[in-house]
Formats: sequence, C-alpha cells, structure tokens
Amino acid sequence: MCRNIRTLHHFDPPATPDEIRASALQYVRKLSGMRQPSRANQAAFERAVERVVEATAELLGTLEAHGPPRDREVEREKAIQRGVARRR
Repeated sequence: MCRNIRTLHHFDPPATPDEIRASALQYVRKLSGMRQPSRANQAAFERAVERVVEATAELLGTLEAHGPPRDREVEREKAIQRGVARRR
C-alpha cells in the first residue's frame, strides 16, 4: 500500500506535483485504511489528500539541502537491490 511514499527531498530535478500527490494519496490511504473511500467519505478523503499535498510542497520548499542532489536512477537501483536482498 505504501509503494509511492518515497523520499522526495533533494533530487535534481525536484519532485514533481504528480510525485507529491501520489505520495500524499498513499499516506492518506494508509492512515484511513481505505484504498477507495465510500461516497460519504469521498470529500473528507480528497480534502485530506489536498492538505497533505500542500504541507508536503511547503516542507520540500523550505528544507535546506547539504551535499549534491540525489540521482533518481541511482536511488531506483538501490531500491531494486534492497528488494533482491529481502527476497533471499
């Protein structure tokens, strides 16, 4: 359920709005325990996602970075290697 919750800080190029939204959606899904909310809960669910998107964008915009930016491909390869190691 949490595959899209990723580190978004200090990448070149910076995290896209789509990446931020995907992470926010997974976060709200995890907290609520719902993959898809009922119609009665849809508005509250979407409002929560939007607030998490806003808070995340603000956070990423104000964090200070030290060192060189991360490379998405290098981070992806590291994640693949961690997955392979877990399967053993």
